[in-house]
Amino acid sequence: MSASSGSASDPLLARADESAMAEDSAVAAVDHRGRPASRASTGRWRSALFIIAVEIAERFAFYGVSANLISYLTGPLGEGNAKAASAINAWNGVAQLLPLLGAALADSWLGRYRTIVIASLLYVLALGVLALSTLLSSGGHKCSNATAGAGTACPPSGLQMVFFYISLYMVAVAQGGHKPCVQAFGADQFDASDPRESVSRSSFFNWWYFGMCAGTAVTLVVLSYIQDNIGWGLGFGIPCVVMAAALAVFLLGTRTYRYYYVSGTKQQSLFARAGEAFAEWRRSRQKSTAPLAISDPHQRHQAPEFSGQVDVEEQDQVVGKADLVEETKRVLRLFPIWATCLIYAVAFAQSSTFFTKQAATLDRRVGHRGLQVPPAALQSFISVTIVVFMPIYDRAIVPLARRYTGVSSGITMLQRIGAGMLLSLVSMVVAALVETHRLRVAMDAGLADKPKVPVPMSLWWMVPQYVLFGAADVFTMVGLQEFFYDQVPDKLRSVGLALYLSIFGVGSFISSGLVSGIDRVTAAKGHSWFSNNLNRGHLDYFYWLVAALSALELLAYVFIAATFKYKKNKAAAIETTAG
Repeated sequence: MSASSGSASDPLLARADESAMAEDSAVAAVDHRGRPASRASTGRWRSALFIIAVEIAERFAFYGVSANLISYLTGPLGEGNAKAASAINAWNGVAQLLPLLGAALADSWLGRYRTIVIASLLYVLALGVLALSTLLSSGGHKCSNATAGAGTACPPSGLQMVFFYISLYMVAVAQGGHKPCVQAFGADQFDASDPRESVSRSSFFNWWYFGMCAGTAVTLVVLSYIQDNIGWGLGFGIPCVVMAAALAVFLLGTRTYRYYYVSGTKQQSLFARAGEAFAEWRRSRQKSTAPLAISDPHQRHQAPEFSGQVDVEEQDQVVGKADLVEETKRVLRLFPIWATCLIYAVAFAQSSTFFTKQAATLDRRVGHRGLQVPPAALQSFISVTIVVFMPIYDRAIVPLARRYTGVSSGITMLQRIGAGMLLSLVSMVVAALVETHRLRVAMDAGLADKPKVPVPMSLWWMVPQYVLFGAADVFTMVGLQEFFYDQVPDKLRSVGLALYLSIFGVGSFISSGLVSGIDRVTAAKGHSWFSNNLNRGHLDYFYWLVAALSALELLAYVFIAATFKYKKNKAAAIETTAG
């Protein structure tokens, strides 16, 4: 919901008088003063454009920090490849799980509007502190102590590291409040009960995704160039300014927004309902396995006394508990699919860490003037592929598949997820082959011990693995969103979104642990696979390992998907039970 119930003195949380609802008012919506929201003066595209602008700015800010973070950690902060990648994966894991907390706070207390405002303010503060932390670096002057060799820069101070990591996790917290609320608040501006606005609402999601991907592509090219060639302070400062401007734009639209309330008494949070469901399921399991304790054997066959009156409240409680148990069973049956998607998230995590370090060793000159392409800018090929391939999938692949399968969506949700997992597997195989070739070229050129000299190999060698990842996202990312939204009980849709987000949060933690463990084992035997001199490392071995795990995961997924039965509803009726 967009706003919780409140007093009349609190306009953004006020309850509208249902008797005052007019035909020209959006159903159940109020304006910023708590009055019935007029269709003519609130909501629709005029309001949605404010919100889309804010989301593009937020993605600009988030990817402006995360996309090139590996270069900052291994550069100015002087961390090793393995430690930096592990730290980034852990941070990404936290950032992916925090939206669950943000959604709970918005649903039960703050409302979406206020959560967005508070998260945006925290974003501006966090990015400002992050930019400030770069000024605390001691790398701008030469060290005089004996621990740093002559002519080398001092390592970062402890104060800089503290400021950096505090601000970095502040960004994760801000994103946790922003991400689950902005898209839903944008969709709130269209009344699904109105035929025209319902069509616009569907179009809103398309433009939302397009704008988000396009904004990300621009971010990766522009900010990564500034950070690598001009300065990190400016590279982190620009997102701070952009978020401040976006907050101002969002506030300008306050009078035009539609806010929603929940009629009746205080609504129970969906997460609280989920917890209650699991508790009730455990109690029912314990009761089903416990022996009957009857002192009088004659009571076994005696029918219960019936007074002729029905306790409606008691009946409602019994039905409610039965519903909770059924909801729990439906959620639990999704966990095998959830578990078999975790390695996909592990592979996904490499695109912003080791792929970037791999690209940094190549010849990145383009054009007659030899312009250097920032390594992180190659990630823009993922966003560009999504923007280009999405309409191809929707307008060409789906109609063609529909002719052969008879399924209105072309292929089922689980088939779509599996196709993306296969593309992800192919991407890791391609990455391993490219890295094997890069190591061979470095060795032949005598650059094995010269990590700062570019390997005579074009950066275009790496484009296919990014393109494959983008195509995989079109299948798996969208498929997972649809699957976990559609297959949970209607009252637990937020739990379904939580399951989808948690895949990438848990996958990032798995990647972090995997990198740390492999680094310790391989470093003890000689050269780490993730050596700071990648020409002496073996990223190719790591990519092959992830590819092998992806293959095993895909086999398990196919088996589970083939036996999965979709929830019985109108949308699933057209799906085949074969996955």
